[in-house]
Amino acid sequence: MATVNTEAGEDFLRLSDPYRRELLAHCYRMLGSVHDAEDLVQETYLRAWRSYGTFEGRSSLRTWLHTIATRACLTALERRQRRPLPTGLGGPGDDPAGQLTERPEVPWLEPVPDALVETEGADPAAVVGSRESVRLAFVAALQHLPPRQRAVLLMRDVLRWKAAEVAELLDTSTASVNSALQRARAQLEKAAPSEESVEEPADAARRELLDRYVEAFVTKDVTEIVRLFTEDVVWEMPPIPEWFRGPEQVATLVTVQCPYAPGDARLLPVGLNGQPGYALYTRGADDAPGVHRPFALHVLTLAPGGGAVSHVGCFFDTSLFAVAGLPAVLTDGGRR
Repeated sequence: MATVNTEAGEDFLRLSDPYRRELLAHCYRMLGSVHDAEDLVQETYLRAWRSYGTFEGRSSLRTWLHTIATRACLTALERRQRRPLPTGLGGPGDDPAGQLTERPEVPWLEPVPDALVETEGADPAAVVGSRESVRLAFVAALQHLPPRQRAVLLMRDVLRWKAAEVAELLDTSTASVNSALQRARAQLEKAAPSEESVEEPADAARRELLDRYVEAFVTKDVTEIVRLFTEDVVWEMPPIPEWFRGPEQVATLVTVQCPYAPGDARLLPVGLNGQPGYALYTRGADDAPGVHRPFALHVLTLAPGGGAVSHVGCFFDTSLFAVAGLPAVLTDGGRR
């Protein structure tokens, strides 16, 4: 193992730190887990720091770091299952009032906070492109691809590497890379047909819809909740494998299965996967008045035009609140 002197180590940290967020975004797309992505970014930096003394600059530091990160992700994926959403496992449920059973043994897809993956100071076009590349439907579709196809598609279509560069990274031929890219694009189109581009900035209709969404869930106004959705809205909620389609099904689900009373919920806005998101806090029976604790994260997909919600990913893994920098407890007098 090469040794790194103090001066070179400080130089490495200074030069490599600006790439940390985009490396996290890349590892997240590959792995479907923000927790696993953070671990792999740490591993990438450790490997790069140890090898920095032998870095000859034949490629840019950014390219070198992405090469290390991609290889680390491919190694990790050899011993890990793909991370699905419930919609990737079967058809919709037909009894939203029935018993729902969690399946914590399934390695579910996780959302990623925008604050962890968006590069500070980037131009608006780059921000929009970054958000589109971590959208929930896109990352969920990626999980259907074999790991090497996943890597090829991300390196070519997201990072814009040349086919020859990807071939060198994967120790294969350019023809094999082009073939893998063609198959990956075809599979991705089947799993997640292309969506409208992210609307940036939010227009008035979109802003009004989000305000109504917050108010409806705080007051648990099911009639209003139904009005917010498209006719084919999808609601899914890992680690529960059942998912439901249509506003009436979702309305029954919220009425019967959500354990909080009207007025006992609070929603904090939080950017997730480049989409509108909310942290839902609820007050339990044993909590003092005005005390609310983490319950779920909502990731919203809006229909074109921003006037209705077409998909809600409701994630019950409350460890994600800390990852997103959200408070552990929310009180009516402030956060703590």
